[in-house]
Amino acid sequence: MELFRRTAPSLIGLDISATAVKLLELSQSGSRYKVESYAVVPLPPHAVVEKNIADIEAVGAAINRAVKRAGTRTKHAAVAVAGSAVITKVIQMPADLKDEDMAGRIDLEADQYIPFPLDEVNIDFQVIGPTEGSADTVDVLLAASRSENIDARVEAIELGGLSAKVVDIEAYAMEGAFSLLAPQLPDGGEGLTVAIVDVGATMTTLNVIHNFNIIYTREQVFGGKQLTEEVQRRYGLSYEEAGLAKKQGGLPDNYVPEVLQPFKDAMAQQVSRSLQFFFSSSQYNSIDQVVLAGGCAAIPGIDELIEDKLGVTTVVANPFANMSLSSKIKPQQLGIDAPALMIASGLALRRFD
Repeated sequence: MELFRRTAPSLIGLDISATAVKLLELSQSGSRYKVESYAVVPLPPHAVVEKNIADIEAVGAAINRAVKRAGTRTKHAAVAVAGSAVITKVIQMPADLKDEDMAGRIDLEADQYIPFPLDEVNIDFQVIGPTEGSADTVDVLLAASRSENIDARVEAIELGGLSAKVVDIEAYAMEGAFSLLAPQLPDGGEGLTVAIVDVGATMTTLNVIHNFNIIYTREQVFGGKQLTEEVQRRYGLSYEEAGLAKKQGGLPDNYVPEVLQPFKDAMAQQVSRSLQFFFSSSQYNSIDQVVLAGGCAAIPGIDELIEDKLGVTTVVANPFANMSLSSKIKPQQLGIDAPALMIASGLALRRFD
């Protein structure tokens, strides 16, 4: 399974997160994209643990439900593995090598760069461009992931009735999705340093993108599950009931001041802390914009709270702002789900590589 393979025309993006399977299919007419189909199907607890699939059958069944709910006939999927499951390294190779010669040479030399037995990993590469200051070499991005990470996803996808054509890396899928947000940013995103903070159920991932290229990624254990568990504990609900109540409302009056507000404050603190890590480990000491993604980005008012805390313009991600929608898509529901569909969007874009 190749990590960066260029793809056949028909492809859906499939994001397998801690709590849900998110399926998205895009088409293109001229320079404009269209949402053809999408679905978000919840996963049972512990089916995916720390971005690793623990219950392949449960994930496969959820993928199958997502395919049916979306009503797509496309059978090929692009999926991603977490950055923490991938080793990436930029190496230099002679500029005059053909792809097949480069592949052979990388196979011979890979054990210099990969700290695992080579028969336990999947390796792929992509030429980034000429090496700065050298006319004779090119920079090549080498990516390797333990085969078990890839195999579990491929198997779950096949159980769901699809075939995996592309296995990407979440950070690069997010970089791809950034191209959909750029028209909404000052100067179309040119020259900007943008922090995309993806707050999911269990993990918060900070991706910093400078001038359309990802320059920093960091994962922290923090997410909406903490809010769900607090709702569960405070109001004596099951985990599923707490999750629904969080989304649909109907909780007692003290929910907002005593439960939701402390979580929002903690989330703002988490974003601030993640950015401090970035500043301390890079030559940057400021960013131009924060984009909130993931399920927690849909919490009302969280963008204003973070903007006030950081003093940096903060917006909620909507990769579909400039897209047309097929007649079967409900615009209001898509608007609610949009921030959580960034990785799925980046994967769906692989169709047009």
